[in-house]
Amino acid sequence: MVYHLPIYPLFAFLFIAFCVVSAAQSSTIGVSYISRLLEIHDRERAPPSVQVDGARGVLARLLPSHSSSFDFAIISKEHCGGESCFIVRNHPSSSKSRAPEILISGSTGVEILAGLHWYLKYWCGSHLSWNKTGGTQLFSVPSSGSLPRLKDGGILIQRPVPWNYYQNAVTSSYSFAWWDWERWEKEIDWMALQGINMPLAFTGQEAIWQKVFRKFNISNSDLDDFFGGPAFLAWSRMGNLHGWGGPLPQSWFKQQLRLQKKILARMHQLGMNPVLPAFSGNVPSALKYIFPSAKITRLGNWFTVGSNPRWCCTYLLDPTDPLFIEIGKAFIEQQWKEYGRSDHVYNCDTFDENTPPVDDPEYISTLGAATFKGMQSGDNDAVWLMQGWMFSYDPFWRPPQIKSLLHSVPIGRLVVLDLFAEVKPIWTTSEQFYGVPYIWCMLHNFAGNIEMYGILDSIASGPVEARTSNNSTMVGVGMSMEGIEQNPVVYDLMSEMAFHHYEVDVKAWIEEYPRRRYGKVVPSIIDAWNILYHTIYNCTDGAYDKNRDVIVAFPDVDPAFISLPQLSMTNRQLAYGKSLSRRELLEENTNSFDQPHLWYSTSEVIRALDRFIASGDKLSRSSTYRYDLVDLTRQALAKYANQLFLKVIEAYQSKDINGVAFQSNKFLDLVNDMDTLLATHDGFLLGPWLEGAKRLAQNTQQEKQFEWNARTQITMWFDNTEEEASLLRDYGNCFLWSFLSSYCSYT
Repeated sequence: MVYHLPIYPLFAFLFIAFCVVSAAQSSTIGVSYISRLLEIHDRERAPPSVQVDGARGVLARLLPSHSSSFDFAIISKEHCGGESCFIVRNHPSSSKSRAPEILISGSTGVEILAGLHWYLKYWCGSHLSWNKTGGTQLFSVPSSGSLPRLKDGGILIQRPVPWNYYQNAVTSSYSFAWWDWERWEKEIDWMALQGINMPLAFTGQEAIWQKVFRKFNISNSDLDDFFGGPAFLAWSRMGNLHGWGGPLPQSWFKQQLRLQKKILARMHQLGMNPVLPAFSGNVPSALKYIFPSAKITRLGNWFTVGSNPRWCCTYLLDPTDPLFIEIGKAFIEQQWKEYGRSDHVYNCDTFDENTPPVDDPEYISTLGAATFKGMQSGDNDAVWLMQGWMFSYDPFWRPPQIKSLLHSVPIGRLVVLDLFAEVKPIWTTSEQFYGVPYIWCMLHNFAGNIEMYGILDSIASGPVEARTSNNSTMVGVGMSMEGIEQNPVVYDLMSEMAFHHYEVDVKAWIEEYPRRRYGKVVPSIIDAWNILYHTIYNCTDGAYDKNRDVIVAFPDVDPAFISLPQLSMTNRQLAYGKSLSRRELLEENTNSFDQPHLWYSTSEVIRALDRFIASGDKLSRSSTYRYDLVDLTRQALAKYANQLFLKVIEAYQSKDINGVAFQSNKFLDLVNDMDTLLATHDGFLLGPWLEGAKRLAQNTQQEKQFEWNARTQITMWFDNTEEEASLLRDYGNCFLWSFLSSYCSYT
C-alpha cells in the first residue's frame, strides 16, 4: 500500500513501517491461551448494526458537522488477516454529490472509532484529550466535502495484541466518584476513540452486594458500617477500611445501579468487553455472628490513628471456607440477573495489601484455586483478572509463592495486570509470569495528583519489547492510572501503543505532537516540547512519583526535624529496585520530611516555559495551549516553592529571624500567585469536584455528607484527631484554585 499524509508528510515513512505487518508478528503464546474467551466475546458481541449505530452516535457528539462525511461498517476478522483491525479508505461513492467521503471499517465498533480517531489525528491534524486538559482540537479538520483523501487502497491497521485495558481499582474514587451519565458518556466516547476495549465497570456494585448479603441474613442496617462513603468506596471494596465517610443513603444504591446499567449498555453497544467485580473475601462484621464456624480473620490496622476500630481492621473470609464459594457464586449470579449478561472477565484482588497468613506454596495454591472456583461456580466461562501490584513490593511474594498462585488456575483462565510495567515490569523477572497471560500496563499516576511527569521512551518501547520477547505471554496493553485528566501527552502516546507493532520514534512523534494539539505549526512551541521530552517526560530514576511538593502539603512540618542535606537530595530511597509498598513509603516518611521528587533540570524547564510564553500571540485562542501554559507554569512555580522552602529552613536553622521573615513572605506571596494562576483555567478549579458531589445529593443532609467526602479525600484523606494528623494526609493532594489558599495556607 501507498500512504498519503497531506498534513504530516514526516509520518509517511513511520506509517509505512508501521502498517505493513504480518499476522505472525502480532501473535504471542499468551494469545493462544485466551483464544477460547476471544471466540466467546466475538460470538456474544452486539450485532453489527447496533455497533455501527453506537459509532455513529460518538461521531455525532464529537464532530456533528461531519456526521454525513463518514460511513462505517463492521467487518470480520478474516478481512483483517485474522486479527482485530480497522481499515480507512476513500468511500466508493465519494465522487458523487453529498455522498460520504471516507469509509471506516472495523471488526468492532471500538475499532471503527479508533480508525476515525487515527484518520482525524494523522490526516486532519486534530487532537483529542479530556475536557479538563484542554479538550479537543478539531478546527484543523477541513470542512465537510473537503476531507483529505487516501491514496490507493487506504490503510489497514491490526492490533498486535487483542486487549486494550483501562482503569485501576481506585480510579472509581479518585476520578469517577461524582460522575453522572453525561460525564460517563463522554468518557466512554473517549475510551472508544482511543481503542480501549476492556474497561473496568465497578459502578453500582454496592447495590448488588446489598441483595447478595440479604440472602445470607445480613440486613441493610448491618451494612451501614461495611461500605465506605461515596469518595472512599474503592478502599472499602478492597477491605482496607469500613464505614469511613458513610453510611451510604439508600438513594445512592439505586442511583448508582441505574447508572451502571447505562454504562454497561453503552460499552456493549460499542463492542467493548467490560470487566465486572468478583468476590475477594471482604465481608461485613455481622457475617461472623451469623456463621460463627466460618473461617473469618480480622485484618490489621490500615492507617488509622491508634488502630481505631470504627474504621480499621476489616474482616476477610478465608477462600478455603465453603461459604466463600457460596458468596462468590451468589455475587456473580446476581450481576447476571441485574445486567442480563457478562463478558466473563472478573477482577478480584484478594491478596493486594492483604498478605496470606502462611507462605507454604501448597497453601497458596489452595487459596488461588478456591478464589477462582468462587467465580467459576457462578459463570462457567469465568476468567480471573488480577492486579499484579503485590508482586512488585511485597517480599512475601517470592518465585515459589508467585508461581503457586498463578498456576492454581487453569492456563487461560487467569490474566495478570503488570500494573507498573513502565517503571518496574514484573514480566522480566518472573519468566513471563511463569507462562500465564498478562497485560502490559502503564500506572503513571498516583492518587489523581497533578504533576507533569512521564517516561515517554519507556511507553514507546516497553509494550513492544514485552510482546516480541521470547515465549511472550502478553495479551494486551493497558492504562492503570489511579487518577485521570492530567498529562494528556502521556495518554495520547500510550493509547497508540494498542496499535503499534514497532517501537515509536519519540523524537519524531513529539515533533508532530504540538501541531496536532494546538492546530498550528509554531517553531517556538515545538522547541518547548523537545525540551519537555528530555526533562519532565524523561524520568529515568525509577522513582515512585507521588507528588510531594511543599506548596500542596498540609503546613505541619517542624523545621527543627528537617535535615538540609536530605532535603537537597532527590528521593533516592524510592528508587527503582527497592521493594516498598505504598504503606511502607508513607510510614517511612511519617516522622520525617516527605521530600519532593525532582528528576530534571529546572532551568531547562524554565527555558521551555519561556518558549511557551513566546508562542502566546499565535496560540492564545487555543484551549489546549492555555491548559498547557497554566500547567507548565504551575509545575515551574511548584518546584520553585520547594527551593524557597529550603531557604526558609536554612534561615531558621541559622537563627536568622529576618531571613525567615523575608523568605516566608516570598513563599506566601507565591502561594497567592499560584492560586491566581489556577483560577485562570477550568481544569484547575476546585468547584467542579465539590459541585459534582453536591449535585448527586437528594437532600441537605446528603449534600453535607457528600461534600465532606469530596473535601476530605483531597485533604486529610483518612482518620485523624486533634492531637494527631492523618497518616494519609495530602495523599490525594491536588493543585486546585482556592485549595492552596485554604487547606495549604501557611498563614
